[in-house]
Amino acid sequence: MMFQQAQTGARLSEQVAEALAGGIRDGAWTPGCKLPTEAQLAQQFKVSRTVVREAMSQLKSLGLVESRQGYGVLVLAPGRAPLNFGATEAHSVSAVVQMAEVRRGLEAEAAGLAALRRDPAALKAIRAAQAAVEAAGRSGGGVDEDVALHRCIAQAAGNPFLLETIDYLAAHLRGAVAVSRAFESHDPAMLAEVNAEHAAIVDAIAAGDAEAARQAATRHMDQAIRRIQAAGPEFWLAEGYSLAQALERG
Repeated sequence: MMFQQAQTGARLSEQVAEALAGGIRDGAWTPGCKLPTEAQLAQQFKVSRTVVREAMSQLKSLGLVESRQGYGVLVLAPGRAPLNFGATEAHSVSAVVQMAEVRRGLEAEAAGLAALRRDPAALKAIRAAQAAVEAAGRSGGGVDEDVALHRCIAQAAGNPFLLETIDYLAAHLRGAVAVSRAFESHDPAMLAEVNAEHAAIVDAIAAGDAEAARQAATRHMDQAIRRIQAAGPEFWLAEGYSLAQALERG
């Protein structure tokens, strides 16, 4: 298997690890196969052997490969991953959790103010956005719809500074939602949990109960953090890491 030269920007070792993990996922190397030597990989990627060793360390921490003295590095069968994350995945988890922490404060206040200030038109828009999220989730999507729901709630709060702050953070907010929805979409029970959390927020807003709305929005973010922390290395290697890149660059 041939690889492209690693590019400047992201850490070289992470680029090499991601490329090798992709080859393993795509079946270029099956369990029991031997990876190219450190020298061969360094030459193919145009990096130092130290970079290759760092990349191998990441793959080992994810349970994808193991070293056999006197033989080389072997690809492992699925299901051997240890509980700890490699550096790449740990960075990604941290970025998504940190954005959820930011969202928790903003969205709790937006929900509380929306409960006090929403009018029939705003409530109708929120209900429509909620239904759109649930419909999109059934077909495996929902990122844009999820973002739109929370923005509708912020609009109903009637505070232009709050709305402008959320709009300013839009790209980061969307990135965090994209990672969360990607993981949640693999589990119908998890999607149902998210829908129930949205419903609790919307129902509290409709009832005009500011405190309940704040609590429901806070719980939604707390649960989002719990879910993303529960995502295993296989999710981060498959899609989570690439989706979280915008957050990490930010």
